[in-house]
Amino acid sequence: MSIVVIGLNHRTVPLELLERTTVTAAALPKALHDLISRPNINEVVLLSTCNRTEVYAVAERFHPAYADIRDFLCDLATMAPEDLQPHLYSQHDVATVAHLFSVAAGLESAVLSEHEILDQVRSAWSVAQDEGTARSSLNQLFRHALETGKRARTETAIARGTASVSHAAVEMASDRLGSLEGRRVLILGAGDMAEGMASALQGAGVDQVLVANRTWRKARALADRIGGQAVRLSDLSLALLEIDVLLTSTGSQVPVVEHDDFAPVVTERRGRPLLIVDIAVPRDVDPSVHDLPGVTLLDINDLRRFAQAGIDRRANEVAAVHGIVSDEVDRFTSVASARSAAPLIGALHQRAEQLRQTELTRHASKLATLDPQQQDAVDALTRGILAKVLHQPSIVLKAQAGTPTGDRLAEALRQLYDLDGSTEA
Repeated sequence: MSIVVIGLNHRTVPLELLERTTVTAAALPKALHDLISRPNINEVVLLSTCNRTEVYAVAERFHPAYADIRDFLCDLATMAPEDLQPHLYSQHDVATVAHLFSVAAGLESAVLSEHEILDQVRSAWSVAQDEGTARSSLNQLFRHALETGKRARTETAIARGTASVSHAAVEMASDRLGSLEGRRVLILGAGDMAEGMASALQGAGVDQVLVANRTWRKARALADRIGGQAVRLSDLSLALLEIDVLLTSTGSQVPVVEHDDFAPVVTERRGRPLLIVDIAVPRDVDPSVHDLPGVTLLDINDLRRFAQAGIDRRANEVAAVHGIVSDEVDRFTSVASARSAAPLIGALHQRAEQLRQTELTRHASKLATLDPQQQDAVDALTRGILAKVLHQPSIVLKAQAGTPTGDRLAEALRQLYDLDGSTEA
């Protein structure tokens, strides 16, 4: 049995391809059931964010499971396996553990140690639990991953400064314009990312913040929290005439701002510059909007380049987080190995107890001449002898579990004591 991860991220594919493999929150349950129905997958968690789409699975055999997951991703991207496969990465067992722990610690994010990723990992795991596709093995893995992510942020300075995609988006806008002071800003969206951008704007000296969203109630709620003004989506074109900056992050699968619809707005702006920062994946703004006069369009690729400076400044903290991840991987594998030895140790103790009971039964007539206190003494004596005989083999099996020596010892015990061959050390 192996734990595997197969996926793609912002380092292995262009944004256009990452968009095609994004799984929305609404589509996640169906995707999980699609994956778990495939013959070589026993458990599965699907993590899909603006930076990655990754499938974590428990599988009997790596290569058949790889094919199942690759085909699933090909279906998402509507691509042939030979076209998508060069972009995929895969790990198994300890390497999978190390990868997920690094993701949870924020080491694999475009914005180093972004705090959003912890919530995204937790949410992906929670949905898989609700759908019944994450059970004991992945539950243990993801629980430990969240602990690792928290430890990285509390024991190092990795999360100081800009440590979220939403705050980095506002910083990038400010950096591009020199300042956001006195600017009118429209936020398109009302989810977690939009709320993060709204929060970041509160200390930026902006003149006014507008919030537009498909759901009017959510737009009003977010605008009220930050002292802004809600805008109905039907009035978006009018709002776009007056603003200086558009920040966008919705969950739409298609562009919300299309080139042909936006061109008349640009014409009416009469050359007034407009900065658009689109951090949605898939993108909210048609990339061709960038060609319209006076419009500067930045997307998640630009954000990654902007965030790289922060990564360079925190190189020492990165090394410290790598050390924490390594420690936690060792701790997880040690605990997992000891846990894997438990069934064999349990079977060994059960077999020994069966032999003890058989012998007590065989000598029952002789023991019947003893008084109850003497019979209890015999029972305690035989139990004590078994405990002492089995103590050292149990300790060694736990210590060597997961190693070649442990495998050899486990196989020897199975043969010597005729233990159930399905029990693994």
